[in-house]
Amino acid sequence: MPPTVSVVVPAYNNADFIEATLDSILAQTFTDFELLVADHSSTDDTWERIQRYADDPRVRLMQTDAGGGAPANWSRVTREATGDYLKLVCGDDLIDPRCLELQVEAMQAHPQVVLASCRRTLIDAHSNTVTEARGLAGLTGLQPGRTAARRAVIVGSNIFGEPACVLMRREAFERAGGWADSEPYVIDQQTFCNVLMLGDFFALPESLASFRLSASQWSVNLARQQSDQVVRFHHRLAAENPGLLTRADLVRGDNLARAMAYVRRLAYIWLGRKMTPPDPLLERARA
Repeated sequence: MPPTVSVVVPAYNNADFIEATLDSILAQTFTDFELLVADHSSTDDTWERIQRYADDPRVRLMQTDAGGGAPANWSRVTREATGDYLKLVCGDDLIDPRCLELQVEAMQAHPQVVLASCRRTLIDAHSNTVTEARGLAGLTGLQPGRTAARRAVIVGSNIFGEPACVLMRREAFERAGGWADSEPYVIDQQTFCNVLMLGDFFALPESLASFRLSASQWSVNLARQQSDQVVRFHHRLAAENPGLLTRADLVRGDNLARAMAYVRRLAYIWLGRKMTPPDPLLERARA
């Protein structure tokens, strides 16, 4: 019989972290799940590192041809899922051992819930905690899906967190059209809001996932592109779901999204400098 949960991992050049990611999934207290991993033609040794999991009956390894960016690999690995519930975990993130247990429990207790999410911890490349228990914008427990989606827009941020925070009913995900890739920087938030138009939301206050901040996030100045895509997503969501958002909601959400993009970028730059090993020659010169 199909498993209750499908956990899918789209990997790309995650050799430094992929084993920790897969180990965190395989250590779940909830055991009725399958783990599908797709390597997107990595140029490091990601594919070689995951071979040690090939004999685990819960695990299926596959490869995705180069091209198409993240949406191509997310869609390819998700198409292989057979479980009633779906969780995507990026190849450098982690989930707490009780993540599946608590989220499945919440969704089985509330059949009208199509998406559950938890708070998350931000970690650095060395798995040190940067910030704890972020997300959800004050929402807890059972909430109408439209209320949760509107909340995400008016605060100008992805309150649901990264995909590792989220568990969806696979049937609702497919009815919503799968991964919404029209705005690649917000593929996750777009998809979550589309799914929430079909049912309720459940917010777990525990921090059950860890999102890893990476050097690429610090070094590439994408704030303007990211905020522009968030604004386009806001207006598309409003147009496709009449009555969900007011003009005031959009103005507030757009302005906050633009501001938050630059705040995030500055935070990544600060973190990058903090984590860069000191130059011994410079330290000696200062001494």
